[in-house]
Amino acid sequence: MRRRDFITALGGAAAWPLAARAQQPAMPVIGYLSSRSPDETAHLVAAFRRGLGENGFVEGQNVTIIVTR
Repeated sequence: MRRRDFITALGGAAAWPLAARAQQPAMPVIGYLSSRSPDETAHLVAAFRRGLGENGFVEGQNVTIIVTR
């Protein structure tokens, strides 16, 4: 192996972890806006969160839910 090829390979291997760490997928954000009181919609929001959990979405880990009233 020539010296130039070795240095090129070594440089590429050293930069790979930095490039892999730099591009992290964005966490999806779901917004819920309602004009009703929190008591009227609490069961709807709970059912929505339960449905997300059944499909593998965990609030704070791989999805963010914002509830605004």
